[in-house]
Amino acid sequence: MSISVRVQQEDFDLATEYQRLAQNKQCGAVVTFTGLVRDSVEGGLRGLELEHYQGMTEKALASIVEEAQKRWDLHGVTVIHRVGYLALNEQIVMVAVASGHRQAAFSAASFIMDYLKTQAPFWKKEHTEEGEHWVEAKQSDQQAAEQWSQQQ
Repeated sequence: MSISVRVQQEDFDLATEYQRLAQNKQCGAVVTFTGLVRDSVEGGLRGLELEHYQGMTEKALASIVEEAQKRWDLHGVTVIHRVGYLALNEQIVMVAVASGHRQAAFSAASFIMDYLKTQAPFWKKEHTEEGEHWVEAKQSDQQAAEQWSQQQ
């Protein structure tokens, strides 16, 4: 099984990552999710600054992928999360999951993204027209992650 977990400043190429996972002959599905910087402050966002705790963040992401492997029959997983300053519409995160069947790939990708949002140590600072401020965790992200603990 191919597993790749990366935290990086550089952008990533979705097609390249997809092709790497799709080469497995047992693979019947590859599900990808790509998150972008969006203007969540109604026209005032200029960009996001993402920070992480090097080493700890990668370990947390690997642990999330391990848990997904225990829950679903997976053939490959790629998680890439960018850090540094990102402008509007830039790619932030990619989760790609390969499996023999679509449902396992969809479920695992959703699980990984929900847990990434709540369990991985990233900090976001919004740069707006009115200044900068740190973004607090969202209750909706926590609720999305909690649904998976009820499905164990």
